[in-house]
Amino acid sequence: MSAAHLLEDGLVALDLALSAATRTRLLDYIALLVKWNRTYNLTAIRDECDMVTQHLLDSLSVLPQLKKILACGSALTVKPRRLADVGSGAGLPGIPLAIACAETSPELVVTLIETVEKKSAFQRQVKIELGLDNVLVASSRVEDLPGGVFDAVISRAFANLEDFVRLAGHLPAPGGVLCAMKGHVIPAEMERLPSPWRIRQCLPLQVPGLDARRHLIVLENV
Repeated sequence: MSAAHLLEDGLVALDLALSAATRTRLLDYIALLVKWNRTYNLTAIRDECDMVTQHLLDSLSVLPQLKKILACGSALTVKPRRLADVGSGAGLPGIPLAIACAETSPELVVTLIETVEKKSAFQRQVKIELGLDNVLVASSRVEDLPGGVFDAVISRAFANLEDFVRLAGHLPAPGGVLCAMKGHVIPAEMERLPSPWRIRQCLPLQVPGLDARRHLIVLENV
């Protein structure tokens, strides 16, 4: 099956109605990732179709829940919404989310936070080539960034929950949340959360074509 058909089937399974232009942008992102990966080793996944499943669809699996958290795409939404992707690497999940939201939720701006320069350079090139005006690239350590800025901060296999809170807990604005994309839920991680942080939600995710457990853990500061 081609990458395009795999993406189309996956979006149907996720109940995500994305335009042909948006689907093309997502595949163009993967094409850039394949190209850059030959030289810069941005991801251990080499096959284009595997990238669609393990990168695109895995990233997009959080979109319905994330839109609820941010209240994006609503006619009542008038102010900008700010999402940070911590330890973004090759731009995951931030770039697929930004591409998917560009048409339906233009109020959402995604900031990619990455310390490794070759990965930040790739993110900047993707932003330019795909015309992603809703993406900002921050080549910086997360702990060095100013706090109280973002409505939500997401990470994908960035760190355990305790370290995620310690490093990125200053980033959310009042009422903002941390969102950790995880595989298995580890109770010991949840028990070690530093006060005043707590689990607001632990949401199971289903990634089409991926036989593995996935969860989105939403943390709030009370």
